Amino acid sequence: MSNATTPSAPSGAVASESPELELDVVIEVPRGSFLKRGSIGRIDFVSPFPCPFNYGSVPNYLGLEGDLLDALVLGPRLPVGTRIRVKAWGAITQTDRGMVDDKLVCCAHPPTVAEKAFVLRFFRFYARCKGLLNLLRGRPGRNGCDGWCSAAQAMARARPREASWKGSAVRY
Repeated sequence: MSNATTPSAPSGAVASESPELELDVVIEVPRGSFLKRGSIGRIDFVSPFPCPFNYGSVPNYLGLEGDLLDALVLGPRLPVGTRIRVKAWGAITQTDRGMVDDKLVCCAHPPTVAEKAFVLRFFRFYARCKGLLNLLRGRPGRNGCDGWCSAAQAMARARPREASWKGSAVRY
């Protein structure tokens, strides 16, 4: 039986002795890129700011909004399409148009207090920008950064991806 602090490892993720999880992440947006791609490769928007970290998804899991579970990887720039096995040390809970959209925070080492603070500041800023973009696109709903949670909590909200999944039903 799993709970928020000591999960049983879902398929594709390995629980370790500490609360982090190890899982596969596929990079969709390299660190420094201005192009925001979705999980099926289509360009969602061109940002006026470069992405400060590698951004991608966990290919075997869906988040609550029905798209692949988001993950960011701290560290050096990784090319689009890179598949990397990495530890998730926590997650940022984002609300996009009223839908919960967790983002796992991954790296080779436990993130420092400064790295955690930077990720949180970025997603607070990103939520405001995404809210403006959604308003311009006529897509209503609350946008916000709801803070930090454990990787286990985010994984507990995710569900395994079915083989028939062809992309999110939600337009981005």
